[in-house]
Amino acid sequence: MSMVTLSGLKDLIENISQERNLPRLAVQAAIREALLKGYERYRRAQNLERKQFDEEYFQNFEVELDIDGEGFRVLSTKTIVEAVANSDHQISLDEVQQVAPEAQLGDSVVLDVTPDQGEFGRMAAMQTKQVLAQKLRDQQRQMVQEEFQDLEGTVLQARVLRFERQSVVLAVTSGLGQPEVEAELPKREQLPNDNYRANAMFKVYLKKVSQGQQRGPQLMVSRADAGLVVYLFANEVPEIEDEVVRIVAVAREANPPSRYVGPRTKIAVDTLDRDVDPVGACIGARGSRIQVVVNELRGEKIDVIRWSPDPATYIANALSPARVDEVRLMDPESRQTHVLVAEDQLSLAIGKEGQNVRLAARLTGWKIDIKDQAKYDHAAEDTKFAAVRAQYQAENNEDDRSEFEDEMEEELELNQDSFDNDEED
Repeated sequence: MSMVTLSGLKDLIENISQERNLPRLAVQAAIREALLKGYERYRRAQNLERKQFDEEYFQNFEVELDIDGEGFRVLSTKTIVEAVANSDHQISLDEVQQVAPEAQLGDSVVLDVTPDQGEFGRMAAMQTKQVLAQKLRDQQRQMVQEEFQDLEGTVLQARVLRFERQSVVLAVTSGLGQPEVEAELPKREQLPNDNYRANAMFKVYLKKVSQGQQRGPQLMVSRADAGLVVYLFANEVPEIEDEVVRIVAVAREANPPSRYVGPRTKIAVDTLDRDVDPVGACIGARGSRIQVVVNELRGEKIDVIRWSPDPATYIANALSPARVDEVRLMDPESRQTHVLVAEDQLSLAIGKEGQNVRLAARLTGWKIDIKDQAKYDHAAEDTKFAAVRAQYQAENNEDDRSEFEDEMEEELELNQDSFDNDEED
């Protein structure tokens, strides 16, 4: 069998495997596919008969690597026929029976169609080189995807590499002994207080592992996701890791709408152990535990509050540090509530540019309306909400009646059709 020599093939496979952290078998597969594309380019250049080579034309061809001999062969699987119409895909029965008398029509044979060393020209070699580079990139993307797919929603250590437009490109590792790979930290996922200088180290939340073969980093990470706060507390508070204390809800505003308002997080915790204070466990002695989290988030304000199954208590806790006088659940169905506070607590309850009440609303899932206790008219507000509820119920009843009437009309039509059919019979 003939062979096209590839000097240094064994060393090439070894070097690519080490440099790109790819298995040798994956590198060999990429080289075989690239050489096959190079052979296709060679055949198209030699196509003196002007045959039509579509995308599926060369599917019966394959490349066989001879690593020890440092070369390759091109093999073609052909079908045995009586009369040959396409010599690339078919071979005559008479020709095969000269070497294999037992051959029959419809059988397949594998033939060596390797071109001479000198015929595999410069253009084919260039095509092979380009395809190999692309296939190796695809192999790396596939490896990254498989390596990090199960790590979505976890926190990784990252190092700043460079800046691309408004994004920061970081080097992250899966912690499985694999080399670093690139990840993108978009502008919207960055913290305003972070200093993204070269080689700076950060903890990042792995938000998404992209599918497909697009260019650039496949990993999107975040410093603004609430998952990062959850991880930091779980890592710092043993009671959370031991499931004595649980994190019920988190509301985070890492990038406030105004530059005059800093990042802030509210986190609701609870425990089933009466002897454990969940808020105190998260804060730690003299604030030691929460301070570690605050430092990692570059000074972000964090309110740890006690969760309660009672909505009124939970809402009052969520508005911390403001003191709440009364929580009125005006409409539990639409989850609207009025929170009454003293005049000197109004600005604290609302927060700068509404941040405190906005986060409390996200944390609890209730629409919170802060009211001045001294100016609040209980009777008027009750009357107003009663009217709104009555109108809402009337509209729903009207919709229900219309729906019922439509169903009855359809039922009558069906009955009439059935009656008419019986009459005809």
